[in-house]
Amino acid sequence: MNAAAFVVGPRDGAGAALADLARNMGFSPVDRYQGLYRAERQATLTPLIFFFCAAVPNVETLKPMADAIRFSPNLRLRFLPLIYFTRDPSLTTIRACIRMGFDDVIALPYAGGDLKDRIFRQVGGTQIYYETASYFGPDRRNRTGHVRDTESDHGGGQFRRIEITRNVETGVNVLRDDFQVVV
Repeated sequence: MNAAAFVVGPRDGAGAALADLARNMGFSPVDRYQGLYRAERQATLTPLIFFFCAAVPNVETLKPMADAIRFSPNLRLRFLPLIYFTRDPSLTTIRACIRMGFDDVIALPYAGGDLKDRIFRQVGGTQIYYETASYFGPDRRNRTGHVRDTESDHGGGQFRRIEITRNVETGVNVLRDDFQVVV
């Protein structure tokens, strides 16, 4: 695996467990996330970086970090996978992660098969991202089991639909970038 991992969380407890998980899966290097500058520097050395976020009491506290990545002018960072790990996957937490542009929310302990397979779904295939006035992240429409109202992130207006792939050799590749207006 030619991918790095940044762990967002404490040095001990859940953060240390995510660092161990990343090392056991073959990520190298594995470091604590300490801001966008270090991530930009790492992106010049390692084409693909994953951000593993440990559970926090209030998931909204991760918004500044998620926004820094998702709205980075550096395309090497903007489309990198953000994954939140939690022991309490409440609907409120999942919706907040979706609004912040996370690629996945994984409930621990994971009972859905091989955790490594789940994480590496982020690599190799085509991923669709949307950018609107209030959202930038993966296509998550209808993932929360409710109908979106017209105030939702895809309720009309201008938007961009971006197709990407991620691979360990070249990092993120933008395949298609369409700007559209819905009236």
